[in-house]
Amino acid sequence: MKNSEKKVTPVLAQDQLRRYARHVVLPEIGEEGQAKLLASSVLVIGSGGLGSAALAYLAASGVGRLGIMEPDRVELSNLQRQILFEEADIGRPKIEAARDRIEEINRECRVEIFPERLTEKNADDRIADFDIVIDCSDNFATRFALNDACMRGKKTLISAAISGFSAQLSTFKPYLGKPHPCYRCLVPTTPERELTCEQEGIVGPLAGIMGSMQALEAVKELIGIGQSLSGRVLVIDALTMHTRCATLHKDPQCLLCS
Repeated sequence: MKNSEKKVTPVLAQDQLRRYARHVVLPEIGEEGQAKLLASSVLVIGSGGLGSAALAYLAASGVGRLGIMEPDRVELSNLQRQILFEEADIGRPKIEAARDRIEEINRECRVEIFPERLTEKNADDRIADFDIVIDCSDNFATRFALNDACMRGKKTLISAAISGFSAQLSTFKPYLGKPHPCYRCLVPTTPERELTCEQEGIVGPLAGIMGSMQALEAVKELIGIGQSLSGRVLVIDALTMHTRCATLHKDPQCLLCS
C-alpha cells in the first residue's frame, strides 16, 4: 500500500502543530497530510549537491524516517554546493556529517545510514523498507541499478540530474503500467561519453533548487496531492531561466517496463 493510501489518524502533539503550522494551514496538507509525512519513509541515494538540499527539506518537512546511502568523505570542493556540510566536516564520512546535520534540523526524524555505494547486488534490499526513493546520484550505473530495483520493488523513484547550468527532474512509477515510463525510457543506455561533475562543472545554487524540488515531489507523492511528474520531464536552463515540462512516453522497446 502506498503511503498516500494509508489511513493515518491525525493526532499531532502541540509542539508538532507549532513546528508544522505552515503545512497544517494549507488545505492540501492539513493535519492529516502532516501525519502522513510523519509516518512516512524516504531513501536518498547520495548526499551531495542534490542530496544535501533534498535531505534538509525532507527532514524539515517532517518525514519520519530518512535513509541515506553515501560512500564518500567530505572534500573542500564539495562545499560550493553541498549545503549540509561545513569546513569542519572536511575529511569526515559524508553520511555521518549528514546524519548529524539532519538531527540538528529535526530531532524527531529517524536517520538510517548506509556507508556504501548502491549497486545491482544491494539495491533490492536497500529500497525494500522505504516508501519512496530519491535518486541524487551522479553516474548512470547507479541510476540504472536503482531504476531497475524500483521497478521490481514497485517503489516510486524521483530522479534529478544536473550539468553546468542545465537540469532535469522526473518521477518514475512504471510498476503502474501504461502510460507510466521508467528511467530507461528516458535514457536507454549509458552515453558513450559520460562526463563527471569535475569535468563539466555545476553551478552551486542549481543543485539546491533541484534537490529542493525532489523533496517537494516526494512530499506530494507521500501525501497524495497535486499532479505527479510521472510521464513528464521538467527541464531547466538556469542561464536563461527558461523551463519546460516535456511529455515522456513509455518506450515500447524498453526491455524493462514494456
